[in-house]
Amino acid sequence: MFRFFLILIFAMGMQNVHGNNNEPQQEVQVGDIYEIGKSETGTYQYISFPRANFIIKKGGVANYNHAKGKSVVVTSVEEKKDGTTLITIKRQDGGRFFGSHTFVSVSFNEAITSGELQAK
Repeated sequence: MFRFFLILIFAMGMQNVHGNNNEPQQEVQVGDIYEIGKSETGTYQYISFPRANFIIKKGGVANYNHAKGKSVVVTSVEEKKDGTTLITIKRQDGGRFFGSHTFVSVSFNEAITSGELQAK
């Protein structure tokens, strides 16, 4: 009986934690300019850069440090059913990411929160 009570209290507490997400959501539109920030882990979690082997196969240089500080432009915005915003970005100067990829997709809300994408 004690275990059931403990599990019930834990479940109610977790539901309360998920229900208190009152962060203001930033609006994004096509043509907005952002800057790629520094990743905390060394790899970008919310910016979907291609894996190193795909970059190398297309003739690029797989150095993720070169992406930091680049200005990017939003080319498309897609609202998912689960409430997340998926955007597609390209470099503002017209170049390619790593010399091989023109467009990259980003989970917008998570990337802004983590600092991988910063308003310019």
